[in-house]
Amino acid sequence: MQQRKLGRSDLSVPPLCFGCNVFGWTADEARSFELLDRLLEAGLTFLDTADVYSKWVEGHTGGESEAIIGRWMSSRGVRDRIVLATKVGMDMGDGKVGLKPDYIARAVEDSLRRLQTDRIDLYQSHKDDPDTPQEETLAAYDRLIKAGKVRVIGGSNFSAERFAEALTLGEMGGLPRYETMQPEYNLYERAGYESGLAAVCAEHDVGVISYFSLASGFLTGKYRSEADLGKSPRGARSIGKYLNPRGMRILAALDEVAAEASSTPAAVALAWLMAKPHVVPIASATGLDQLGSLVAAATLKLPDGAVSKLDAASAP
Repeated sequence: MQQRKLGRSDLSVPPLCFGCNVFGWTADEARSFELLDRLLEAGLTFLDTADVYSKWVEGHTGGESEAIIGRWMSSRGVRDRIVLATKVGMDMGDGKVGLKPDYIARAVEDSLRRLQTDRIDLYQSHKDDPDTPQEETLAAYDRLIKAGKVRVIGGSNFSAERFAEALTLGEMGGLPRYETMQPEYNLYERAGYESGLAAVCAEHDVGVISYFSLASGFLTGKYRSEADLGKSPRGARSIGKYLNPRGMRILAALDEVAAEASSTPAAVALAWLMAKPHVVPIASATGLDQLGSLVAAATLKLPDGAVSKLDAASAP
Protein backbone atom coordinates (compact mmCIF):
# COMPACT_ATOMS: atom_id res chain seq x y z
CA MET A 1 0.00 0.00 0.00
CA GLN A 2 1.45 3.33 -1.09
CA GLN A 3 2.46 5.63 1.76
CA ARG A 4 2.14 9.41 1.85
CA LYS A 5 4.27 11.98 3.65
CA LEU A 6 2.57 14.37 6.02
CA GLY A 7 3.80 17.76 4.88
CA ARG A 8 7.55 18.15 5.17
CA SER A 9 7.74 15.88 8.18
CA ASP A 10 9.23 12.40 8.39
CA LEU A 11 5.82 10.85 9.09
CA SER A 12 4.66 8.44 6.39
CA VAL A 13 1.07 7.24 6.53
CA PRO A 14 -1.29 5.00 4.54
CA PRO A 15 -3.50 6.80 1.99
CA LEU A 16 -6.54 6.57 4.30
CA CYS A 17 -6.95 7.54 7.95
CA PHE A 18 -9.47 5.89 10.27
CA GLY A 19 -11.60 8.31 12.29
CA CYS A 20 -11.93 7.05 15.85
CA ASN A 21 -14.73 9.36 16.98
CA VAL A 22 -17.07 6.34 16.88
CA PHE A 23 -15.18 4.50 19.63
CA GLY A 24 -17.14 4.48 22.87
CA TRP A 25 -20.10 6.04 21.08
CA THR A 26 -21.63 4.10 18.18
CA ALA A 27 -19.02 1.34 18.54
CA ASP A 28 -18.59 -0.18 21.98
CA GLU A 29 -15.21 -1.35 23.20
CA ALA A 30 -15.53 -4.90 21.90
CA ARG A 31 -16.56 -3.70 18.43
CA SER A 32 -13.84 -1.03 18.49
CA PHE A 33 -11.23 -3.70 19.15
CA GLU A 34 -12.58 -5.77 16.23
CA LEU A 35 -12.38 -2.78 13.91
CA LEU A 36 -8.87 -1.92 15.05
CA ASP A 37 -7.68 -5.50 14.61
CA ARG A 38 -9.05 -5.57 11.05
CA LEU A 39 -7.53 -2.18 10.23
CA LEU A 40 -4.13 -3.37 11.39
CA GLU A 41 -4.42 -6.52 9.28
CA ALA A 42 -5.23 -4.36 6.24
CA GLY A 43 -2.30 -2.00 6.84
CA LEU A 44 -4.48 1.00 7.67
CA THR A 45 -2.45 2.07 10.67
CA PHE A 46 -3.19 5.84 10.75
CA LEU A 47 -5.67 6.60 13.55
CA ASP A 48 -7.22 10.01 14.24
CA THR A 49 -8.96 10.85 17.50
CA ALA A 50 -9.34 13.80 19.90
CA ASP A 51 -9.51 14.41 23.61
CA VAL A 52 -13.12 15.60 23.29
CA TYR A 53 -14.39 12.32 21.76
CA SER A 54 -17.08 11.49 22.91
CA LYS A 55 -18.07 14.18 25.41
CA TRP A 56 -21.39 14.74 23.61
CA VAL A 57 -22.74 11.36 24.78
CA GLU A 58 -24.78 11.48 27.98
CA GLY A 59 -22.61 10.42 30.90
CA HIS A 60 -19.33 10.89 29.02
CA THR A 61 -16.68 13.42 29.96
CA GLY A 62 -14.39 13.17 26.91
CA GLY A 63 -11.37 10.94 26.40
CA GLU A 64 -13.42 7.79 25.82
CA SER A 65 -12.04 7.22 22.34
CA GLU A 66 -8.44 7.80 23.42
CA ALA A 67 -8.86 5.38 26.33
CA ILE A 68 -10.17 2.61 24.07
CA ILE A 69 -7.27 3.08 21.64
CA GLY A 70 -4.84 3.02 24.55
CA ARG A 71 -6.22 -0.22 25.94
CA TRP A 72 -6.18 -1.81 22.47
CA MET A 73 -2.59 -0.80 21.71
CA SER A 74 -1.46 -2.02 25.12
CA SER A 75 -3.27 -5.36 24.86
CA ARG A 76 -1.95 -6.01 21.35
CA GLY A 77 1.55 -4.56 21.84
CA VAL A 78 1.31 -2.61 18.59
CA ARG A 79 2.11 1.00 19.50
CA ASP A 80 5.16 1.11 17.22
CA ARG A 81 3.04 0.04 14.23
CA ILE A 82 0.51 2.86 14.65
CA VAL A 83 0.63 6.48 13.49
CA LEU A 84 -1.37 8.12 16.24
CA ALA A 85 -3.07 11.49 15.85
CA THR A 86 -5.11 13.31 18.47
CA LYS A 87 -6.28 16.86 19.10
CA VAL A 88 -6.61 19.54 21.75
CA GLY A 89 -8.63 22.72 22.02
CA MET A 90 -12.34 21.85 21.98
CA ASP A 91 -14.35 22.56 25.11
CA MET A 92 -13.92 19.72 27.61
CA GLY A 93 -15.83 21.56 30.34
CA ASP A 94 -14.61 23.11 33.59
CA GLY A 95 -12.60 25.71 31.69
CA LYS A 96 -10.60 23.12 29.76
CA VAL A 97 -10.65 24.69 26.31
CA GLY A 98 -8.45 26.59 23.87
CA LEU A 99 -4.77 26.68 23.00
CA LYS A 100 -3.13 28.52 25.89
CA PRO A 101 0.29 27.06 26.73
CA ASP A 102 -0.55 26.00 30.29
CA TYR A 103 -3.67 24.20 29.12
CA ILE A 104 -1.86 22.41 26.29
CA ALA A 105 0.77 21.24 28.79
CA ARG A 106 -1.95 19.69 30.97
CA ALA A 107 -4.07 18.34 28.12
CA VAL A 108 -1.22 16.46 26.47
CA GLU A 109 -0.45 14.63 29.70
CA ASP A 110 -4.10 13.58 29.98
CA SER A 111 -4.08 12.31 26.39
CA LEU A 112 -0.80 10.43 26.86
CA ARG A 113 -2.19 8.77 29.97
CA ARG A 114 -5.40 7.69 28.28
CA LEU A 115 -3.54 6.50 25.18
CA GLN A 116 -1.03 4.59 27.36
CA THR A 117 1.90 5.91 25.34
CA ASP A 118 4.86 8.22 25.80
CA ARG A 119 4.40 10.07 22.50
CA ILE A 120 1.81 11.38 20.07
CA ASP A 121 2.80 11.25 16.41
CA LEU A 122 0.52 14.09 15.26
CA TYR A 123 -0.87 16.55 17.82
CA GLN A 124 -3.42 18.91 16.33
CA SER A 125 -5.02 22.20 17.31
CA HIS A 126 -8.66 21.14 17.01
CA LYS A 127 -9.77 24.67 16.23
CA ASP A 128 -8.29 28.14 16.12
CA ASP A 129 -8.11 30.07 19.40
CA PRO A 130 -8.26 33.78 18.54
CA ASP A 131 -7.77 34.72 22.20
CA THR A 132 -4.28 33.19 22.37
CA PRO A 133 -1.36 34.57 20.33
CA GLN A 134 -0.31 31.92 17.83
CA GLU A 135 3.36 32.40 18.83
CA GLU A 136 2.50 31.24 22.36
CA THR A 137 0.68 28.15 21.10
CA LEU A 138 3.52 27.19 18.77
CA ALA A 139 6.06 27.74 21.56
CA ALA A 140 4.08 25.36 23.75
CA TYR A 141 4.18 22.75 21.02
CA ASP A 142 7.91 23.38 20.60
CA ARG A 143 8.47 22.40 24.23
CA LEU A 144 6.48 19.18 23.73
CA ILE A 145 8.44 18.28 20.60
CA LYS A 146 11.76 18.90 22.33
CA ALA A 147 10.60 16.74 25.26
CA GLY A 148 9.80 13.90 22.85
CA LYS A 149 6.11 13.87 23.73
CA VAL A 150 4.96 15.03 20.28
CA ARG A 151 6.55 14.36 16.89
CA VAL A 152 4.62 16.65 14.54
CA ILE A 153 1.86 19.25 14.92
CA GLY A 154 -1.17 20.02 12.78
CA GLY A 155 -4.16 22.31 12.65
CA SER A 156 -7.89 21.93 12.08
CA ASN A 157 -10.79 24.31 11.52
CA PHE A 158 -8.65 27.39 10.78
CA SER A 159 -9.46 30.09 8.25
CA ALA A 160 -7.03 30.32 5.35
CA GLU A 161 -5.75 33.65 6.67
CA ARG A 162 -5.10 32.46 10.21
CA PHE A 163 -3.51 29.23 9.02
CA ALA A 164 -1.19 31.11 6.67
CA GLU A 165 -0.20 33.37 9.57
CA ALA A 166 0.59 30.35 11.76
CA LEU A 167 2.67 28.75 9.00
CA THR A 168 4.68 31.93 8.50
CA LEU A 169 5.36 32.14 12.23
CA GLY A 170 6.54 28.55 12.25
CA GLU A 171 8.75 28.92 9.21
CA MET A 172 10.26 32.33 10.03
CA GLY A 173 10.20 32.46 13.82
CA GLY A 174 12.23 29.41 14.76
CA LEU A 175 9.08 27.62 15.94
CA PRO A 176 7.56 24.34 14.78
CA ARG A 177 5.09 24.67 11.93
CA TYR A 178 1.82 22.92 11.33
CA GLU A 179 2.58 20.05 8.96
CA THR A 180 -1.08 19.17 8.37
CA MET A 181 -4.47 20.81 8.06
CA GLN A 182 -7.70 18.96 8.82
CA PRO A 183 -10.62 20.65 7.01
CA GLU A 184 -14.11 19.46 6.14
CA TYR A 185 -13.76 18.31 2.55
CA ASN A 186 -15.71 15.90 0.39
CA LEU A 187 -17.46 15.70 -2.97
CA TYR A 188 -20.36 17.79 -1.67
CA GLU A 189 -18.56 20.19 0.68
CA ARG A 190 -15.82 21.54 -1.57
CA ALA A 191 -15.98 25.33 -1.40
CA GLY A 192 -14.80 25.79 2.20
CA TYR A 193 -11.47 24.10 1.49
CA GLU A 194 -10.97 24.86 -2.18
CA SER A 195 -11.72 28.59 -1.87
CA GLY A 196 -8.69 29.38 0.28
CA LEU A 197 -7.10 26.68 2.38
CA ALA A 198 -6.16 24.55 -0.63
CA ALA A 199 -3.88 27.26 -2.01
CA VAL A 200 -2.26 27.85 1.39
CA CYS A 201 -1.61 24.14 1.89
CA ALA A 202 -0.18 23.77 -1.61
CA GLU A 203 2.09 26.81 -1.27
CA HIS A 204 3.52 25.61 2.05
CA ASP A 205 3.57 21.86 1.23
CA VAL A 206 1.14 20.99 4.02
CA GLY A 207 -0.56 17.60 4.22
CA VAL A 208 -4.36 17.63 4.17
CA ILE A 209 -6.41 15.22 6.29
CA SER A 210 -10.05 15.66 5.30
CA TYR A 211 -12.87 15.03 7.77
CA PHE A 212 -16.53 14.25 6.96
CA SER A 213 -15.02 12.62 3.87
CA LEU A 214 -18.28 10.77 3.18
CA ALA A 215 -20.56 13.72 4.10
CA SER A 216 -21.92 12.00 7.23
CA GLY A 217 -22.67 8.91 5.16
CA PHE A 218 -24.55 10.60 2.32
CA LEU A 219 -21.84 9.70 -0.21
CA THR A 220 -22.27 5.99 0.54
CA GLY A 221 -25.54 6.17 -1.40
CA LYS A 222 -27.54 4.97 1.59
CA TYR A 223 -29.66 8.12 1.72
CA ARG A 224 -31.54 9.05 -1.46
CA SER A 225 -34.89 10.37 -0.19
CA GLU A 226 -36.54 11.83 2.89
CA ALA A 227 -37.76 8.34 3.76
CA ASP A 228 -34.15 7.14 4.06
CA LEU A 229 -33.27 9.62 6.80
CA GLY A 230 -34.67 7.32 9.46
CA LYS A 231 -31.91 4.81 8.72
CA SER A 232 -29.59 6.73 11.04
CA PRO A 233 -30.20 8.63 14.30
CA ARG A 234 -28.34 11.58 12.80
CA GLY A 235 -29.99 11.28 9.40
CA ALA A 236 -32.53 14.08 9.60
CA ARG A 237 -30.07 16.36 11.41
CA SER A 238 -26.97 15.87 9.27
CA ILE A 239 -27.96 14.44 5.93
CA GLY A 240 -31.22 16.08 4.92
CA LYS A 241 -29.33 19.12 3.62
CA TYR A 242 -27.76 16.98 0.88
CA LEU A 243 -31.09 15.81 -0.59
CA ASN A 244 -31.28 18.33 -3.41
CA PRO A 245 -30.59 18.31 -7.19
CA ARG A 246 -26.83 18.78 -6.74
CA GLY A 247 -26.68 15.96 -4.20
CA MET A 248 -28.58 13.64 -6.52
CA ARG A 249 -26.26 14.60 -9.38
CA ILE A 250 -23.26 13.63 -7.24
CA LEU A 251 -24.82 10.28 -6.30
CA ALA A 252 -25.59 9.53 -9.94
CA ALA A 253 -21.97 10.17 -10.90
CA LEU A 254 -20.76 8.02 -8.01
CA ASP A 255 -23.07 5.20 -9.07
CA GLU A 256 -21.76 5.40 -12.64
CA VAL A 257 -18.09 5.36 -11.65
CA ALA A 258 -18.66 2.65 -9.04
CA ALA A 259 -20.30 0.39 -11.65
CA GLU A 260 -17.44 0.98 -14.06
CA ALA A 261 -14.86 0.23 -11.35
CA SER A 262 -16.77 -2.72 -9.86
CA SER A 263 -16.69 -0.87 -6.55
CA THR A 264 -19.01 1.06 -4.23
CA PRO A 265 -20.01 4.74 -4.07
CA ALA A 266 -18.24 5.07 -0.70
CA ALA A 267 -14.96 3.69 -2.02
CA VAL A 268 -15.16 5.91 -5.10
CA ALA A 269 -15.88 9.03 -3.02
CA LEU A 270 -12.80 8.31 -0.91
CA ALA A 271 -10.67 7.49 -3.95
CA TRP A 272 -11.65 10.88 -5.45
CA LEU A 273 -10.19 12.56 -2.36
CA MET A 274 -7.04 10.43 -2.50
CA ALA A 275 -6.59 11.52 -6.13
CA LYS A 276 -6.27 15.13 -4.96
CA PRO A 277 -2.75 16.43 -4.17
CA HIS A 278 -1.60 15.93 -0.57
CA VAL A 279 -5.02 14.65 0.65
CA VAL A 280 -5.46 11.74 3.08
CA PRO A 281 -9.18 11.31 3.85
CA ILE A 282 -10.55 10.34 7.24
CA ALA A 283 -13.38 7.83 7.26
CA SER A 284 -15.10 5.88 10.03
CA ALA A 285 -17.01 2.64 10.29
CA THR A 286 -18.99 0.93 13.00
CA GLY A 287 -19.24 -2.50 11.37
CA LEU A 288 -16.88 -4.86 9.59
CA ASP A 289 -18.98 -4.67 6.43
CA GLN A 290 -18.58 -0.88 6.29
CA LEU A 291 -14.89 -1.30 6.97
CA GLY A 292 -14.59 -3.37 3.81
CA SER A 293 -15.39 -0.33 1.65
CA LEU A 294 -12.72 1.69 3.40
CA VAL A 295 -10.10 -1.01 2.91
CA ALA A 296 -11.10 -1.32 -0.76
CA ALA A 297 -10.85 2.44 -1.26
CA ALA A 298 -7.24 2.50 -0.11
CA THR A 299 -6.14 0.53 -3.18
CA LEU A 300 -8.86 1.49 -5.68
CA LYS A 301 -7.63 2.80 -9.03
CA LEU A 302 -10.29 5.00 -10.56
CA PRO A 303 -11.10 4.54 -14.27
CA ASP A 304 -9.77 7.09 -16.73
CA GLY A 305 -11.83 10.25 -16.67
CA ALA A 306 -13.50 9.41 -13.35
CA VAL A 307 -12.00 12.33 -11.43
CA SER A 308 -13.06 14.82 -14.09
CA LYS A 309 -16.55 13.34 -14.18
CA LEU A 310 -16.90 13.61 -10.40
CA ASP A 311 -15.41 17.12 -10.41
CA ALA A 312 -18.04 18.24 -12.92
CA ALA A 313 -20.96 16.57 -11.15
CA SER A 314 -19.99 18.07 -7.79
CA ALA A 315 -19.06 21.56 -8.97
CA PRO A 316 -20.27 24.02 -6.29
